[in-house]
Amino acid sequence: IDISVNRLVKSFDLEKKILDGITFQIDTGERVGLLGKNGAGKTTLFRILTGELDYDEGQVMVAPDRRVGLISQIPVYPDGYTVEDVLRSAFERMFRMKEEMDRLTEQMAAGDGELTARFEGLGGYDTDTAVNKVANGLSIDTEMRQRLFEQLSGGEKTRVNLGRLILEDTDILLLDEPTNHLDLQATEWLEEYIRTFRGTVVTISHDRYFLDRTVTRIIEVLDGKAEFYSGNYSFYAVEKERRYQERLKQYLKEQAKIQQLEKAAEQMHLWAFMGNDALHKRAFSMEKRIQRMRTTEKPSKAKKMDARFASRQFKGDEVLQVKGVSKAFDGRTLFSDIYLRVEDGE
Repeated sequence: IDISVNRLVKSFDLEKKILDGITFQIDTGERVGLLGKNGAGKTTLFRILTGELDYDEGQVMVAPDRRVGLISQIPVYPDGYTVEDVLRSAFERMFRMKEEMDRLTEQMAAGDGELTARFEGLGGYDTDTAVNKVANGLSIDTEMRQRLFEQLSGGEKTRVNLGRLILEDTDILLLDEPTNHLDLQATEWLEEYIRTFRGTVVTISHDRYFLDRTVTRIIEVLDGKAEFYSGNYSFYAVEKERRYQERLKQYLKEQAKIQQLEKAAEQMHLWAFMGNDALHKRAFSMEKRIQRMRTTEKPSKAKKMDARFASRQFKGDEVLQVKGVSKAFDGRTLFSDIYLRVEDGE
């Protein structure tokens, strides 16, 4: 077991628990997709697994001999650090090991055998090849490698830090929307890397095609708890709909029975008022039974966007036009009455 989470509770205010008793287990070598709507607690869960964030209740266990890698925030590097410096900072542990080997060698100690084997196993004598392979795969070209890291855009920094994380050769990779700042070539390279990676991978992503190609199991965070699907995203989509229909069928069946019993109880009360007092007790007993039957909540589906796109003739230099667009989410207006025009070459 690489990761074990048992009845984990985390809240950021007194009113709502973002994680409410979530329990799951991830074994060594698994490829897991972590799904859930925005705000469900996926990134919070990642930050808890790395120790960056504390939790309120429950137990979290990461195997003690496993190194965890997560790009959640852009690290602060020394002034003047280039992209090349950032990529090579992944080898700090290896460089410290080399210093220890040199020290032992100078003392003519016999203790350099095991340390040398570990150093060679980590690729200590071939870091240039590793850096070049990862940089090329993630479309970090020679010119970009010479640029100052602090001058990169946010997306470029995320891509470089993904490269650094891969070069660190961690045992457990936690990937939070890894394809957001990758082109097609880099995404395909990352997919292949994950397929051959010998450790454990947990991915948060809205890219269903990426998930289909990289994960074999889905954990969905839903109302603070976990639901499990033994397949990739395509399997999850079909199975989730099947479970929804099954729950809806059970709910409707239960509601039909409740309505039948409510009608019978109402009739008994009516007859009791007409002189048969014993029927009151039977009616009250039936109403208690009805309350016990109310166990199935009505299943809900995520709302789908209802959008209509009308076609019209575009001018030759017009790429995009937006007119009077507004959007609100959870009662908060994100933007309103937006007008935008983009012309060719802009």
